[in-house]
This record gives sequence, C-alpha cells and structure tokens, in this order.
Amino acid sequence: MTAPAVTNRPAALAADSSTAGIDASCRLPLFMLFGGAAFWLVLGSIFGFIASLKFHKADFLADAAWLTFGRVYPASTNLLVYGFAIPVALGVALWMLARLGRVQLARPWLVTVGAKLWHIGVCVGLIAILAGEATGFEWLEMPRYAAVILLLAYLLIAVWAFSTHHARKERTLYPSQWFVLAALFWFPWIYSTATLLLQFFPVRGVTQAAIAWWYSGNLLFVWLALAGLASSFYFLPKLVGRPLQSSYLALFVFWTLILFGTWVGIPAGATLPAWMPTLSNMAAMMMVVPAAAVVLMVVQTTRGAKTACGGGPLCYMKFGTGALALSVLLLAASGLPFVNRFTDFTWFGTAKLQLWVYGFFAMTLFGAVYYILPRVAGFELPAAKAVRVHFWCGVIGTLLFALPLAIGGVLQGVKLANPDIPFTDVTKATLMFFRLGTMGELLILAGNLLFLFNIGAVLVRYYLAVCRAACADLTAPLPTAEVKP
Repeated sequence: MTAPAVTNRPAALAADSSTAGIDASCRLPLFMLFGGAAFWLVLGSIFGFIASLKFHKADFLADAAWLTFGRVYPASTNLLVYGFAIPVALGVALWMLARLGRVQLARPWLVTVGAKLWHIGVCVGLIAILAGEATGFEWLEMPRYAAVILLLAYLLIAVWAFSTHHARKERTLYPSQWFVLAALFWFPWIYSTATLLLQFFPVRGVTQAAIAWWYSGNLLFVWLALAGLASSFYFLPKLVGRPLQSSYLALFVFWTLILFGTWVGIPAGATLPAWMPTLSNMAAMMMVVPAAAVVLMVVQTTRGAKTACGGGPLCYMKFGTGALALSVLLLAASGLPFVNRFTDFTWFGTAKLQLWVYGFFAMTLFGAVYYILPRVAGFELPAAKAVRVHFWCGVIGTLLFALPLAIGGVLQGVKLANPDIPFTDVTKATLMFFRLGTMGELLILAGNLLFLFNIGAVLVRYYLAVCRAACADLTAPLPTAEVKP
C-alpha cells in the first residue's frame, strides 16, 4: 500500500486566492532579514578566508590583534550561523507561514523592528569577538550582552510568526509548517538555556563542556535541519509541479530528527562519563535513518518531473539534498569507534560541518530566497545569470573545500596515530589538501558576493521605483477646480 501524497498546498493557494497582499505584507521584513543576512555572509566569508590564509602564511596580519586566528575564525563561524543562517531562515519561515495560512503577516512593522534589532545584536557580538571578549564556547562565542539582544529580537519575530499562524484561514497543516513551528520554538529554548548556564549562572567543571556540546549539536543538527527541511518540503513540490511524497514519511523524518539529533555533538574523546559520548555516537549513526527518508521523499517527489534545473532554485534544492545525505554519512562514520580514533581532532570534522551548514542548509535557503524575492518585490531578478553563476560557485566551492579536507583529515589522523612520524611531516603531508580547501573557500566567497549583489540589485531597483513614484506624485500638476460663472 502506497503512502498518500501530501496535497501540493503552494499550488492550491495560487489557484484559489490572491497572494499579492500576502507578499506585500512580508516585503519590508524580508528585505531587512535577507539584506542583512547577505551582508553578514560575505563578511563572514572574508574572515574565514583570512583564517585559512593564516595556515599558509603564519605572519599574515600578525601585527593586528583584532585579526588573529583566534578571533577571525570564531567571527566567521558566528556570522555564518547568527548573521546569515538564522535571519534568512526566519524570513523564509515567515513567508511560508503567511502563504500556507492564506493570511497576511501579522504586525510586519514590529517584525521589521525585530529584524533590525537582530542585526544590531550580531554587530555587537562581532565587535566583542574581534575585541577579544569571546566566551570560548564554540558556536556560542558572543558575550551575554549580545546574547540578550539576539534573544529579544528573535522572540519579537517569533511571537508575530506564531500570531500569523494562529490567524491562518487554511486550517489544514502542511508538513513544512510542522518543521517551521518546531524551529521557532527550538532556538530560544536551547539558546536561553545555554546562555544562562554558561554565562549568567555558570555551572562548574566538565558540565560546562557538556552543555556547550549539547547546545552546538542542537543548533547545527536540529535547528538548521528543521529550517532547511521545511524549505525543501515546500519548494521542491512547488518547483517540480508534483505533490510531496508522502505525509507519513514527512512525519517520520520530523520525529526521528528530533529524537536522534538532540543527542548529537559530543566527541568520542570527551572527558565526560563514558555513556555520554557513546550515546552521542550512536545518535550520530542513527541520523542516517531520517536522512535516508528525506532522500527517498525527494526522489519520489521529483521522479518523472519534466521541469529543467537550469541553475535556478530547483538546482539549489537538489544539491542541498545531496549534501545532506553525504554529510550525514560522514557524521555516521565519525560515530564508529574504529573511525573516530583517526578522524577526531583533524580536518575531517571541518569538512563534515561545511557539507552540512553550507552544502545543505545554505544552498537550500539560497534557492528559497531566489524563489521568494521576485514575488515580494513584484518583479523578476535583475541579474538572472548571476543566480546560475552563484550556483556553480557554491557547488564547486563546497565540494572543493569539503572533500579534500575529508580525505586529508583521514590521512592526518592515520599519521598522527603513528608515533614514529614527526608532527611536521604530518603537517606537510596534508598541506596539499588544505590548499585545495582554500581554493574552494575562495569560490564560496565569490558565490556569496553574487548573492549579495542579487539581493542588493533587487533592493535598489525596488526603492528607486518607490522614489520615482513619490517624485511623480509630488510634481504632478494640481487638479484645477471648475469655476462657475
């Protein structure tokens, strides 16, 4: 018996209701969220490229204390997640909730205020990290005064997202809404818990490390997955013109992702009770289950579709699914004891995260933004060719960054396990793989610049049209009243 397909809700909405008012209500909040996210993404890529160059030339910018490796690297990772990933996911989520609910966005001006406040919090956190005030907890380096701003901004946006969902006219829930609502709840829970226990009321000893790993695992492997899969399950059926296959599999992915992803993140060699890293490694291997279900859903949904990819949003979505599958395979492999003894503390972990955060999440959200932006702006993208170039820069750059580092990480681990090999020889043996990774990072930076250019071109064109319309209204001749004799 074949599981029933999910009605293609996005297509149904286009047929039975006008979406112009819905898109218009989302315009300013999305402009603010997407524009700021694109800027922070480029800045984060620049910091990441500087950090990469320091491995090739150790004295590069050595006299600038604000640009040492210990500051630019956490700046790049925090800008990737807090500067880009979260605001762009919030923008896509707001649009999907409004479209699927057939209702205009609630209080768009307050959402815009929340978006501005979020970017202010990112700016404050970035300056603090570069000034040497980072907390030292990976993926949570921003100090508590920046964390308070971010949490308030997120809650301001999330409250009106829930309000929009509550006021929906379409009461039937589409699978994407499950993932969006769970993601909206998940981040403030894990972020406030980790910030309170690590910064405001710090716990003692190795408990700090356990909480930091718990937070990073939930942020990367649960929150990003919820937001990314919500977009995939919405846009793939829309782009190929076929219903999502199927509601049962979508529900299975939802619960297995939450069940296993919550435990991922503690490395095998962590100085914690043995059951904690063991359970985390088992959960990492079990992440193959929801990933396999996602791949099956995507294959069944897109099979037989006649829609050409053409470097557009559909290509981004398909590549994101492939990157998800590959990154989960690497994650599961790193959970095996006879593998992680060679991959821990090597470039293998960096490759795995790059495939997950950029290959899956960022590429999927790029496709979503390129689909949404023309609809909220009211015109097509001014530089359609740049979208295709961005896609190939992202694909080649991600593979050129992740795959050599994964191979080099395994080689690095094998050589490090041999006490007869000097550490300098290990470094020299993996230098070629790292150089290839730097080339990939340069291509990723080029793609991110194109993303910023595409969004900037839309914003400039829209506001120029608004200014022209305002000038035309101001300079229009006043109507003359007819004078009766």
